[in-house]
Amino acid sequence: MIGAALAVHRELGAGFLEAVYHAALKTELVARRIPFRSEVGLAIFYRGAPLKLGYRADLVCFDALLVELKAQSAVGVNEQAQVLNYLKASGLPRGLLLNFGAPSLQIKRFVHSSNL
Repeated sequence: MIGAALAVHRELGAGFLEAVYHAALKTELVARRIPFRSEVGLAIFYRGAPLKLGYRADLVCFDALLVELKAQSAVGVNEQAQVLNYLKASGLPRGLLLNFGAPSLQIKRFVHSSNL
């Protein structure tokens, strides 16, 4: 997954909107035969009941890795909290935050455990 993201950043560089990187990364994942789902809906529960709104994860790869894409000059605690909340909502154990907006691809790895 990271190799695919690096290839996209190497080809496009920084400066495009997030949607461009999303489309390019999906093309790269298909070329590399990496299984993924795009714009995956995540239900949010409050006191055991589903809320009428939810989140959408940019990508889920291998049915085990949540991938959130950004195209900003930098990412901070808000974007990191977003990934952690997506992991909690999805029940997936691992996540990646990929920021294509910086001169070098920024990669942040996350591990979520309900035991923490």
